[in-house]
Amino acid sequence: MKFAAFLLAVITWASAGFAESDPAASARAAMARLEAASVALQEAEKSRDRVAALTQTVQAYEAGLAAMREGLRRATIREASIRGVFDAESERLAQLLGVLQAMEAAPAPLLLLHPTGPMGTARSGMILSEIAPSLQREAEALKSALQEVAVLRALQESAVGVLETGLSGVQDARTKLSQAVSDRTDLPRRFVADPEAVQGLINSAETLEAFASGLLSVQLDGIEEPITLPDFAAAKGNLAMPVLGRVLRRFDEVDAAGIRRPGLVLATRPLSIVTTPWSATIRYLGPLLDYGNVVILEPGEGFLLVLAGLGQTYGVVGEVLPKGAAVGLMGGTSVDSQAFLISSTNGGGAERSETLYMELRRNSQPVDPTAWFTAGKD
Repeated sequence: MKFAAFLLAVITWASAGFAESDPAASARAAMARLEAASVALQEAEKSRDRVAALTQTVQAYEAGLAAMREGLRRATIREASIRGVFDAESERLAQLLGVLQAMEAAPAPLLLLHPTGPMGTARSGMILSEIAPSLQREAEALKSALQEVAVLRALQESAVGVLETGLSGVQDARTKLSQAVSDRTDLPRRFVADPEAVQGLINSAETLEAFASGLLSVQLDGIEEPITLPDFAAAKGNLAMPVLGRVLRRFDEVDAAGIRRPGLVLATRPLSIVTTPWSATIRYLGPLLDYGNVVILEPGEGFLLVLAGLGQTYGVVGEVLPKGAAVGLMGGTSVDSQAFLISSTNGGGAERSETLYMELRRNSQPVDPTAWFTAGKD
């Protein structure tokens, strides 16, 4: 196979599935998103609703970092593919470079002379006229590939500074968000839970299902005037996932230990922000059984949304949260730019080290959340 055709075939293969943009463009777009998030963090300080502004800023940072990780992964794949072609075709590549250098060094008139005389010169001229376009195409393909490798390498090197700023910015935004939530006093509150009743329920419940079912029967104190929430049932099929991640295990799917759970397990990155997909009342907040920190929301009458496995939670039981409000952060620790680059170039899923368990219950019975959310259906 000719070098130019082989190179083109591999580059085409490397970009398969990435039709929306090339790796360099993806990485540049991700850098722009991180820079926009940095501006949003500065603007959030001036916002009247700092909690909402900071929540959106953290989400912007997380989306930008995720896009950066994917862009760098694509760039690494593309560069490795091109270098693989160079390695596989090293001998032919050396021959091509030798011919091009010889043609460049030789005086033009000498290229047309042949020791056998005019007839040989004519024949050599005809042969040269046939192979010259092919050599030109291969030379152009080589030049293009080398230029792309240089661009990808420079892009990966310049990403370090942007990453350091982005990782520092998202951590700063998370810290400010935690403080802003702690200082918040303007949320409506439907009720004040009875701590003794809730603790009794915790002590007696052996499963999450038993606790969630019993929670609806706990006597509530200090109910204020009713607060009307948007119709949750009407939102079926249009809810956004509460965290940026991917579905690791589906509803009622058997895990490695042979256990079925009536909910979704979402793989997320450390410290990812968790938000409520709909306006909801906080019914429970805190550690529960072996699920870690749990948030149970009531988005509508008869509905409970269980989010388990958080590292940090926000809010107070009885508060009514607007759609998209932060309810906490996942566990884990932040990474530095070098660790980020390593995880990006390796292309593995190890960076999604945290898991969020999400369960949706209606009239005390679990329902498949997949039908309610826009993601996780494929």
